Amino acid sequence: MRTGRRPRPEHTDGSAPGDTADHPDDRDTGGEPEDEPGGLTRRGRLAVLGLCVVLALLTAWYAGSRFTPPAPGPPVGSIRLGPDAGQAVAEYLAQLPTRLPPPGRVAPALVQLGAEATTAGAAALVAAPATATVAVFRVPLERVQTALRFEALDPALPAAAALDAARQRARQGADADAARLADRPRAVAAAEAAALADPACDCVLALVVRADRAGLEALAAAPGVRAVDAAPVGATEPELALSPLLPGQVDRVDAVPDDGPVPPP
Repeated sequence: MRTGRRPRPEHTDGSAPGDTADHPDDRDTGGEPEDEPGGLTRRGRLAVLGLCVVLALLTAWYAGSRFTPPAPGPPVGSIRLGPDAGQAVAEYLAQLPTRLPPPGRVAPALVQLGAEATTAGAAALVAAPATATVAVFRVPLERVQTALRFEALDPALPAAAALDAARQRARQGADADAARLADRPRAVAAAEAAALADPACDCVLALVVRADRAGLEALAAAPGVRAVDAAPVGATEPELALSPLLPGQVDRVDAVPDDGPVPPP
């Protein structure tokens, strides 16, 4: 007896054999996939990302416009007070009256002494309305080049006390130089430190003061003052480059000799 093939099951829904309409796994899945329930579409995600970028740019712009960085300050050492190297002394002194500020305007000025003075003598020069802000110290040694030492003055102290405190700082600077240098420079620094340790040392060569035109003219006429070189109105101490005349510079602003013996400290 021949055995026949098992008949295919009939489709009770009326679909023809091989019809895949009711089999999702057999469907064409081409095109953009559907998003999960509750999620963003691809277009929605791009929109959110673009919004975030715009908000970041707006925040950066607002911060930059609200908190502008401060403008840079004036360049340090851009205003020279004192003669140029090699300049004729008479020429330099003749220029100084033209540099005084207008009447009633206050300006900083470099008061240069004819010879180094004690701190007490320098303090006697500074009286109201002039106010000293910087002292320039130099130890005079015969035919020996010594350093110019610039010390800010404490505005909270009387002039004499401020100058004496500045002298002590200048001595500390000379001591530090003697510790790091060698040979002749070391010997010179040690001699400077020894001189500056004496409260009666004749070591104040110049002062930076602030005063109006009348005050600066009075200082220029005071005994012991050789020159008063004024900066422009509005100049600040950090802008000043100080190069006072030395007592030995009589005709030209040339380097002083440096061939003399250095005294022991």
